[in-house]
Amino acid sequence: SFTISLHKVDNTTVTIQLRSGVSRSCLIRTKNGIRSELKVKPGENVTFTFTCSAPEKYFIMEIQKNIDCVSGPCPFGDVHLYPPGLPHLNRTYIWDVKASTKAGLELKFATPWLRQVEPGEPCPDSISYNINSCIDKATVNIGTFCRNGSVSRVKLLGGMLMSLHLPWHLLLTTSGFSIANRTSIKRLCIIESILKGESSITLMSPNYPLGFPEDELMTWQFVIPSNMRASVFFHNYSLSNCERKEERVEYYIPGSPSNPEVFKLSDSQPANIAGSFNMSLQGCDQDAQNPGILRLLFQVVVRHPQVDENVTHLIDLSKERNMTVTIHLEGWPSSVPLMSEPICLICKDPRTCDRVLTLAAGAVYRISFLCKDLSRLRITAEKGIGCMDIRWCQRKVYSLSVPKAITQLPIRLHRFIWKLLATDLINIEITSPSLKLQQHVPEQRCNTSYSYGIVSATPERELNVGVFCPGGSIEKIQMRNNITISLKTFGKGFINESMPQDLKMSFVPHIKDECTFTVSPNPKAKVYLQTPNWPYGLPPYVSISWFIIVPNKQTARLGFSKDRMGIACETGRAYVNIKEETPGAEETVRREDELLPQPRNMYHNFWVNVSNCRPVDKTQLTLQFWVAFADKQIDLGIILAVVAGAGVLLAIGLTVCCVKKKKKKTQNPMVGVYNANVNTQMPGKKGLFGKERHNNDSHVYAVIDDAVVYGHLLKESNGSVSPEVDVYRPFDGPIGSLPPSPPPLSFRKDIKRSSNTEKEPPSLTDTDQDTYTFAHQKLGQSEDNGEADVKDKGDTSVPLLENKEQDVLVE
Repeated sequence: SFTISLHKVDNTTVTIQLRSGVSRSCLIRTKNGIRSELKVKPGENVTFTFTCSAPEKYFIMEIQKNIDCVSGPCPFGDVHLYPPGLPHLNRTYIWDVKASTKAGLELKFATPWLRQVEPGEPCPDSISYNINSCIDKATVNIGTFCRNGSVSRVKLLGGMLMSLHLPWHLLLTTSGFSIANRTSIKRLCIIESILKGESSITLMSPNYPLGFPEDELMTWQFVIPSNMRASVFFHNYSLSNCERKEERVEYYIPGSPSNPEVFKLSDSQPANIAGSFNMSLQGCDQDAQNPGILRLLFQVVVRHPQVDENVTHLIDLSKERNMTVTIHLEGWPSSVPLMSEPICLICKDPRTCDRVLTLAAGAVYRISFLCKDLSRLRITAEKGIGCMDIRWCQRKVYSLSVPKAITQLPIRLHRFIWKLLATDLINIEITSPSLKLQQHVPEQRCNTSYSYGIVSATPERELNVGVFCPGGSIEKIQMRNNITISLKTFGKGFINESMPQDLKMSFVPHIKDECTFTVSPNPKAKVYLQTPNWPYGLPPYVSISWFIIVPNKQTARLGFSKDRMGIACETGRAYVNIKEETPGAEETVRREDELLPQPRNMYHNFWVNVSNCRPVDKTQLTLQFWVAFADKQIDLGIILAVVAGAGVLLAIGLTVCCVKKKKKKTQNPMVGVYNANVNTQMPGKKGLFGKERHNNDSHVYAVIDDAVVYGHLLKESNGSVSPEVDVYRPFDGPIGSLPPSPPPLSFRKDIKRSSNTEKEPPSLTDTDQDTYTFAHQKLGQSEDNGEADVKDKGDTSVPLLENKEQDVLVE
């Protein structure tokens, strides 16, 4: 059994009641019966037992002592836990002290002092203190505290309501604090914090997070050894809506020429403070209709003076425009270092320091670092370049390089971002003349110390062009819309490897495709290229082009990494277009439902264009291709053809001579026969002969003087017969620099095919190359196809010297 005996003069009440949410399977038995709650008032003596063996699971206990310091003397001194001999239950001791506002109360805590925590945050040992200030009928929660901290005293204006929460298994005999009277402090409260050695504490404004009382003033006193340095950081705050006055923070720093120093809550707070100082929070008269909330959570860090705090670094941004430089800890802003970790501070002056420092362009700064390990610091910079009128910025070339003011700092550059802004009719061109760029693909990864991430964005859509690094084959990228280029570093080698930075940018007129790449590979190189937005796929209706430059005396071999595009279109068609940039070149087109071309040889500069449709499902268009280069091989057949051509020319010359002599002797009509099956394109360059056609005999046909087969027809038509010859004439006009592209979406319709021709289009193999280039044969290419046609038909007639005129000569 337990006995609780309370003296009337102690003015103490003990209440035992069931915990909320538990069953009534355990009750209290007294001489008056069984009950679920027991209340013992001052002057009573009660003996009781519990009906279960573990009452701590069911009951809690509250011991409240009322102290009147207005009508009588206050019991100053140590506060004891009264009465003794209480059951082992979770218990709360409450001291309700009434005092006049003309005199203040002081709570002094014994070591190891207290540590403030947010409301609801548990304490490691389950022992917590809660302090409330009572002014007239208003109650303000000063804060919740755990043991083992730096808060040594709390001074209050008026009365207070102090509570101590103890778990059932801890049996403390003292409360850990004492009460003393003070003169009026003329503010809500003063909290004293003593910090010894390197440490960090977190404190909150009263009523946090509900809001600081209107037009109130409170102060924190920080006692710090004179050989230490303190810095203040605001981590979370909000402002109320003021009608009069202004919310502010005031500092009283011994030795400061301008005490008190006034700061806004949005300002960077003082840092590197030598010795003790005071900090006060002042509220304002709030708007009655919309008061808002004033609250503050901040941190004070104390540490030894840094050896390099007097070492300054010059950052000259006076010639820069539209640029900001931010120095921060690694992981910012996604990860914030724990408050207990050693911190690195960046200072604009000896007292203006913070974990994050942002410098704007147009000024010169001298900064210093309060940090034991500078390797944890990073630099992130951002620069904006815009063009609103192409007439003013078309000829300008902007260098996208990191300024020396950044590279000379003893801090690693994390990221440099260029934001390129232009109107709808102005596009952006990125070039890398000397280093060129390599696209980061799985088969050809970047292994440099830095890379460029390029993103094209509009309000409706964002296109991730890709990741690129120096030392590749891409010398130019043209893009529409606004562009963000982000240089990201890896490791510590950026300073040495980035010295010859040559990334340039210029504004150009409107381009046709969403993005165009100009690729100029090195000889014998193999280049891998892939569509932007990898691996998520191209957005609908986006067209991308690559212009591949084939080096002289080189042959390019083009191949795709898969057989099909791998999508099905809901609206429109997806196309892959391939075309060499040479007169009369044929264009190879494949739709999304067709096989992609097999690896093929390209002898001239060529275009690769990929255009997307709106796919049926979530599968998007992703395409990768490669280009390999090799030296051109001299074909033995070409040499034989040249020799044969020389022999033919000799034979024609002899024949013409014979014809001239014979014309003088014969009077019979002679018929000129045109042979359409002979390849009339002779190897060699234009202008090989000195004479033109009109002043030599190259246009005289070989004649048949003994077989006048068509003589009667010639006589009937007066010798004016023109044979009907169907000859393919390639396009001989100028070739433009625009990439091939499919027709507009509104004209992309399926070609109706008859049932006897509906089949899979044949793949373009190596043998197709001869047919593909037959009509545009250049010096050094094979003429096997033409020769084969002559042999198959058994035609032994002599070929013409030139084929510009297709007529029949009669003499």
